[in-house]
Amino acid sequence: MSTASTLAPGVARKLKKVLDTRTTDNPDVLASLATLSTFYAENTPQARRNLKSSIEQRGLTINDHFLDASLPAQLALDRVEKEVNVLTQCCDQIDKVLSSCSSSTGDIISTTERLQQELEIITQRQEIVSCFLRDYQLSNEEINALRDEELNEKFFKALAHVQEIHANCKVLLRTHHQRAGLELMDLMSVYQEGAYERLCRWVQAECKKLGDTDNPEVGELLKKAIRCLKERPVLFKYCAEEVANMRHNALFRRFISALTRGGPGGLPRPIEVHAHDPLRYVGDMLGWLHQALASERELILVLLNPDATADSGPAARRLSGIKETDAMQKTEGDITFVLDRIFEGACRPFKVRVEQVLQSQPSFLVSYKLTNTLEFYSFTISELLGKDTALCNTINLLKDAAQQTFFNIVKSRGEKLQRYPPLVPADLSPPAAVREAISVVVELIQSYNSIMLPPSAPKPPFLPVISSLLDPIVQMCEKAAEAHRLKGAISRRRASSEYSSSGRDSLSSVDAILSKNLSASAQSAETSSKIYLINCLSAMEEPLVSHPAASGYVNNLRSMIENHINLLVQKEADGMLTRCGLSDKITIIKEQQKEGGTPLSGIPETSSHALSESLRAFFGLVTEGSLPEFEQLQTPRLRSDASSHLARTLAGVYDIVYAAVMDPNNGYADARSLVKHSPHDIRTMLAI
Repeated sequence: MSTASTLAPGVARKLKKVLDTRTTDNPDVLASLATLSTFYAENTPQARRNLKSSIEQRGLTINDHFLDASLPAQLALDRVEKEVNVLTQCCDQIDKVLSSCSSSTGDIISTTERLQQELEIITQRQEIVSCFLRDYQLSNEEINALRDEELNEKFFKALAHVQEIHANCKVLLRTHHQRAGLELMDLMSVYQEGAYERLCRWVQAECKKLGDTDNPEVGELLKKAIRCLKERPVLFKYCAEEVANMRHNALFRRFISALTRGGPGGLPRPIEVHAHDPLRYVGDMLGWLHQALASERELILVLLNPDATADSGPAARRLSGIKETDAMQKTEGDITFVLDRIFEGACRPFKVRVEQVLQSQPSFLVSYKLTNTLEFYSFTISELLGKDTALCNTINLLKDAAQQTFFNIVKSRGEKLQRYPPLVPADLSPPAAVREAISVVVELIQSYNSIMLPPSAPKPPFLPVISSLLDPIVQMCEKAAEAHRLKGAISRRRASSEYSSSGRDSLSSVDAILSKNLSASAQSAETSSKIYLINCLSAMEEPLVSHPAASGYVNNLRSMIENHINLLVQKEADGMLTRCGLSDKITIIKEQQKEGGTPLSGIPETSSHALSESLRAFFGLVTEGSLPEFEQLQTPRLRSDASSHLARTLAGVYDIVYAAVMDPNNGYADARSLVKHSPHDIRTMLAI
């Protein structure tokens, strides 16, 4: 501590700094010490004092070695410097030479640059001229292709180029080159019109070949030609007419051959072989026409609309919901025009043969089936051909003629039945004509149910058919019933005249009995005529109930049966009330209820005594079970309905009488003794 305290402050600080230095953490210090250890051999005071000079001497030695080692490199650099100086001199000379050459060749360079610019301009102009020639001129090969006799793919490429040039000229007219555009357009128009005329002649010649075979094949070249001709509607129409004429003649020959000669080798057999069978004869002709129409439509569709992938006719578009464009409508109109012309020739021979069938007076069942067959083919062919065409109009006319033939036959048959109505049999059963008519109607209904119609076609109404058949039968039955009723009335008048010619001045009890018998006989004739008519109508109604097609006429028959039942029951009820003496009394009671006035007891016809006699007779009819049961009605349901209706009518009459007697205003002293039974008792007696 004493030694440290005696050191000078500066030395103390340096010593402290040296002691605090951490040599192991400094790589540079470690490297220096490692180098020092290579030449510092002894650690003596003298060596420590000479340490600085030793280090300096070491550094001087190292520098001497470096100078000796770098001497060859220095000499090499000196040589390089000399060579660079020589190169600099050469470059200066070259620069001088180039400067002199540049001044002498400046005109050549400017001329070269000017020519280069002119070459670029000429190249651009050449490209413009090439584009112009390509877009606005035809090559010699294309001109020859348009004028050569042979038509091939080169012709259509040249024609397409002409159309393209013509369209480009329209663009040219919008610029300041209008004169050139007009001249080019005129030139292209000449080429175009000539090409189209040549194309039209070629298509017409090809179309003439189509009439030579039954099922011709359309080549791709002809399809392309037709597609091009669509640009010229007039020329396209000429070609379409040529196609129509050729196929018209071909179809006419094929149809006549199918009718008279049949197919190759006699198979299939000629259609006229089956002329004795009207249904097959007409059906075979219509089937042949329908099949021919399908094949002809396919051919015409390929010709007139080559781009169509499938038949997109009116029916197909309607079912698929495709909206028709103007182009589609025009194409469909062209196809319809051509097909109408093709099948126009087959209309007359077909019409003549069907008219011959109708003139042969077939049965009305055959006539009706012919009508249905013609109806089916009318809708089917109209969907392929169109409605306003010759073939469809012919089929519709023949359908109307067949229908008229059917109605004429039915009408003549009905008039004959009405002219000679059958006599009413004793059991009041329907005549045989009713059963025959119903069997025919059932056959017609079966034929009607088997009608094949397209989904879009409505089914024809059947009510006019069944009415034309059964209305004359109903009228015949009505005439027979009326004749039966008049026959009974004539018998009654004859008996009445014989009775009045006896010259008696007063009626005995026997005379009264005879008078009642005459009245009952007349009433029986009228009742039997009503029952006979009801039996006839019921015989028509029952077989038709199970057929929905006859539901409308069945309702009419039921309405007529109900009306006749009501009249029959009302007539029986009036007869019973007349026999009881209540008929005139009911009339007086109803009038008194409406108008009022004198009480019923004060009127002689409705006095207590008169009512008592009439009600006693009424009670006798009800209690003795002498009500008519309509046994001659052949339908049990109608017998039950008529009996129930009669019972309700009589019960209603008794309700009126009972209410009038029990009314105090009518002045009946002993009302209860007059009406011994209540309305409920009467209904019980009548089994209501």
